[in-house]
Amino acid sequence: MTTLKFDDIYMELAANLAKKSHCIKRHVGAVLTKDTRIISIGYNGPPAGTHNCDEEFPETGCARDSKGSCSLAIHAEQNAILYAVRNNASVEGSTLYVTLSPCLACARIIYSMGIEKVIYLKSYAEYKGLAVDEGVTFLEKFGVRTEKYQGEVKGLTALI
Repeated sequence: MTTLKFDDIYMELAANLAKKSHCIKRHVGAVLTKDTRIISIGYNGPPAGTHNCDEEFPETGCARDSKGSCSLAIHAEQNAILYAVRNNASVEGSTLYVTLSPCLACARIIYSMGIEKVIYLKSYAEYKGLAVDEGVTFLEKFGVRTEKYQGEVKGLTALI
């Protein structure tokens, strides 16, 4: 029997968490780990206690902000970080696994929280049609290690 690597386990979990998303545009999952232990998980969606976009606005999704992004959504990595901090878990020195590379705003949060490494499955720049992954560039510039996941994740949803 082949033993799975932690990177494979955590990215598979992030991909499965993405399936919990109620966003009609994109499903994203995140797993925050430290010392081979999971400290938090997250997926993109509106804040708890509001509404699920696919239920409230099944045809169009939630309203867009001035930049064309969802007006209600909290990104998967933000949800994972916020949940960890809310529950008094230290995220400093942790590794974040995420199914879509961080946007610039998330990258700033990741850096500010002291997360050491980000492993991502797919490119945010490719998804948005941008020339570069601004979030990845930002993280690398300020010493956060980034890595595009090279393994294979089975059972991905079409919206990941």
